[in-house]
Amino acid sequence: MTHSWLRSRTPFKNVRLPRSTGGRLALMLLLFLAVTALAAAVRAVAGTNPFLSVIAGAVVAWGALKLYAVAVRAVEERAVPELDAASAVSGLRTGTLVGLALFTATIALIALFGGYGTKGGVSVSGAVAVLGTMAGVAVVEELLFRGIIFRLVEQLVGTRGVLAISGLLFGGLHLVNSGATVWGGLAIAVEAGLMLGAAYAATRTLWLPIGLHFGWNFAESGIFGTTVSGNDGTPAGLLHGVLSGPAAVTGGTFGPEASIFAIVICTIPTVLFLRTAKQRGHLYTRSELRTATGTGAAANTAHGTEGTIADPQ
Repeated sequence: MTHSWLRSRTPFKNVRLPRSTGGRLALMLLLFLAVTALAAAVRAVAGTNPFLSVIAGAVVAWGALKLYAVAVRAVEERAVPELDAASAVSGLRTGTLVGLALFTATIALIALFGGYGTKGGVSVSGAVAVLGTMAGVAVVEELLFRGIIFRLVEQLVGTRGVLAISGLLFGGLHLVNSGATVWGGLAIAVEAGLMLGAAYAATRTLWLPIGLHFGWNFAESGIFGTTVSGNDGTPAGLLHGVLSGPAAVTGGTFGPEASIFAIVICTIPTVLFLRTAKQRGHLYTRSELRTATGTGAAANTAHGTEGTIADPQ
């Protein structure tokens, strides 16, 4: 059953004066920074308990998606085709499988060069706890970085400019983690920030980036038991991974995301996503976005239509 708040193509009647892109960006950022803090508090309460983690992850993910949809309709006065329910299952499924495959390839290369091993047995409950945790993390971070920052800043600087800006901001966010390094922040800006931004540009929906983000993080911690973005507080996963050797290979204290192999592996889908975005006419210049017209009902379908410019005002 499709929830009414995800009926993205339903016309939305303007009931207030339009706001500038900068004003919309500021309002949405403030709202979702508060959501991010609240989600972190919920995860802390759930801790490593698998049952509570799954419940917490589901509540955070569902609540954040609903709040985003309601906020977009209220603040931007349009429907929400970037959360089009018709593409949710396929986008999440594809993204999750690709994310799992990308990290598996990364850890396989690290292991091939002697940088990864395991100790102890397996922990199914740990994997379940990580699954819940990462579901909430993937949804909240993608709504913030691709749904808000990428989409709205793009209207100010164009697609290529926002790919760089959102990528650097995404890498900078992870510098606050306990095991963070400057190299790790730069690495995740390139491999994840660019890849996830390119995935959004190619599809103009948030489901594929959410799936990619979740699949990668779950494989990294939930399956292979390694540190995620220098965050030592992640619950232990199915395996207890041990990294050893040069930081260039293993990623050091930041974890495999700072490995040179992660950058190489993630560059491949990034290039493919950008090529797809170009073929579909989804790479916009600043002038194209500023001169394009179409508001109200027309803007409601722009995000999900190939070759159109989304909500350019």
